[in-house]
Amino acid sequence: MTKLPKAPHLLSRLITRRTGLAALFASAVALAALAGPQPAVAEDKVIKVGIISGEDEDVWRVVTQEADKRGMKIETVVFNDYTQPNEALERGEIDANAFQHKPYLDNQIATQSYHIVPVGYTGVWPIGLYSKKHAKVADLPDGAIIGVPNDPSNEGRALRVLENEKFIKLKEGTGILATTADIVENPKNIEIKELDAGIVGRSIDDLDAAVVNTDWALKSGLTPENRIAQEPIVDNPYRNFIAVKAGTENEPWVKTLVESYQNQTVKTEFDRVYKGTGLSAY
Repeated sequence: MTKLPKAPHLLSRLITRRTGLAALFASAVALAALAGPQPAVAEDKVIKVGIISGEDEDVWRVVTQEADKRGMKIETVVFNDYTQPNEALERGEIDANAFQHKPYLDNQIATQSYHIVPVGYTGVWPIGLYSKKHAKVADLPDGAIIGVPNDPSNEGRALRVLENEKFIKLKEGTGILATTADIVENPKNIEIKELDAGIVGRSIDDLDAAVVNTDWALKSGLTPENRIAQEPIVDNPYRNFIAVKAGTENEPWVKTLVESYQNQTVKTEFDRVYKGTGLSAY
């Protein structure tokens, strides 16, 4: 039987092909290494964050600059009241918002069925009792008219301040969503006027005193000198946070967004803007 000749050219061709594939793979790995880590979001993706108008706009200008350093583009969407940012987030009109505390969000979820989760703390603004007519709590007369915010979470918070100052006593076991219906004792016969959170501070001239959120107090021209009492800071459940739509909380851009807020550069601006009336909460 005649032996067939070997085909060295075929073997050579196979070796050459394998060598070429190995070289191609090595080149791809090298290029990936040179490229470094990929950005948290696509370069053309802009993260829209809902905030409340006023001092926070200054803070978020610095957050936006910090995000730029991390390869993220932020566009702030400014709202003028507390009801709009969660609705916009739920509808997908914005990617995140930063304006609320947990009791407020819990109430919004219970009443509006929102699918929103917190992802990183920002600051806390201790709610205070303010007056332009009386220098201290003891000066408030019997029958004093005191304004409080009328939204569920902030009204309960305000009533706790009044309870701490012995103006009222709330029903035993009443939670953070207390209302005026939960008042069981009112020894000084104070009259409580329930007003929109954005209005109560501006109505201070018509009241003996008012419990006002710190951000709205600043917008209303109230100063720390007008504050005659405030809620405790220790174990305060009212820390504000960045929130996103449920299901997106583990996406890479969320971590970058939180890091863009939680840093010393932003804290310095926060302290400058709020002058000690607000405290960083991370």
